[in-house]
Amino acid sequence: MNGPDNRSNAVAVAWHSTRRRSLALFSMLGLGLAARRLIAPAKADPADERPTEGDHFAAVDAAEPVPLEPEDITDSLVLAWPMEPAAKLLRNGTRLNKVLLVRLGPSTLAGPTRDRAADGIVAYSAICPHAGCEVTDWSASQQVLECPCHNSRYNAREAAIVIDGPSTRALAALPLKVVDGKLAVARPFVARLGVAPA
Repeated sequence: MNGPDNRSNAVAVAWHSTRRRSLALFSMLGLGLAARRLIAPAKADPADERPTEGDHFAAVDAAEPVPLEPEDITDSLVLAWPMEPAAKLLRNGTRLNKVLLVRLGPSTLAGPTRDRAADGIVAYSAICPHAGCEVTDWSASQQVLECPCHNSRYNAREAAIVIDGPSTRALAALPLKVVDGKLAVARPFVARLGVAPA
């Protein structure tokens, strides 16, 4: 029997089958898009990115992000954030990017410190590798950096090696250069940042 009822049943079955396939297809596409959003890496905040070549520096306590010049670094320690120069974006999204800048006599610099310095100015991570405190003390007469938490002391002239205290690792150095009269990053940090593994 191939009457009108059979044809309409065949059409209904075909339509139902097509509808089912379409729903399954759209469901799979929807799940695929949702999964892709979950699996896709989140875009990094530019303020979290490590300093890159050409970044300038801005003093941590400055009201406006003004690029530091070599003349701004005198005989005291300056805490600074790297700053992307075009957008004046401070890379202050993580404290691991905080840098300390000090001026030293160029003739007193030893080994790789001489190559990493710009006009006698050196840059090191401001985060002590012992317990993660900020290195904020500077003895200009001894040219020694000190962490006030547990008194780890670092020789600023010699790649910030540990002089004494509980730290087992030097501060990470950030090579510098001068570009258009501004202090700038020459290369990324040369050592691991943050607390040294126990």
